[in-house]
Amino acid sequence: MAVITFLSDFGYTDHYVAAVKAKIISQNPDATIVDISHGIEPYNIAQAEYVLGAVFRDFPEGTVHLVAVNTHGSKQGKYHAAKYKGHYFLLCDNGLLSLLTDGRPDVVVELKTEHPHLAFPAKDLLAPAAVYLAKGGDLEVLGDQTYNFRQLLNRQLRLNDHSITGHIIHVDRYGNLITNITRDSIETIAHGRTYTIHFARETMGRIYPTYNQVDDGDCCCTYNSLGQLCIGINKGHAAELLGLGFDSQVDVRFYPGS
Repeated sequence: MAVITFLSDFGYTDHYVAAVKAKIISQNPDATIVDISHGIEPYNIAQAEYVLGAVFRDFPEGTVHLVAVNTHGSKQGKYHAAKYKGHYFLLCDNGLLSLLTDGRPDVVVELKTEHPHLAFPAKDLLAPAAVYLAKGGDLEVLGDQTYNFRQLLNRQLRLNDHSITGHIIHVDRYGNLITNITRDSIETIAHGRTYTIHFARETMGRIYPTYNQVDDGDCCCTYNSLGQLCIGINKGHAAELLGLGFDSQVDVRFYPGS
């Protein structure tokens, strides 16, 4: 049986997470459930997309990802099962699927349900579908194939010969600011030139291997394991101290010469 991962905005103080897991285990006591996070901010599908997108490829193909974030985000009461890059995803039609797949999932079906406005869809609809898929069930048995799902667009980089303009796409628990500017984009535009990174009122001219390469309280830039440019303060909360957050602008400017 395939692994089932679970991501939600349910938090850790209510019974909601346990209720969904109870439904899964009651249908298959041998189910393997891996919690990705239940600390997603309520209704924050951009945060959910980043967290799930950062880790789902680390699981084996065939893994089923149950995503219970903003589960009442579709006024039509639509829920989808999708396949993308060998993984299965179960989620509400709230735009998250398009963000996660850049609008190009391999297959999408609209889940069949007799009650389109369920009080607890993660438990009553998504959990049974997750068990079915984890047992090797056919995706298209769960519903009719569709190409009609809510479309949202990820923030795109603005590139030219002398600059890159990006944005902060995630703030982690430590206050580090993760951007959509990648190592590849910087190295492609740089062609060996020097460059500076601009954010808030700060200018940085170097990217460090890790945050602890600077003194405590100092700001620095680094790349994370996904190759994304990150801004942090060693043993400090960069988001609070710099006054930056989701969607704040970050610029990289390149200069002639080497």
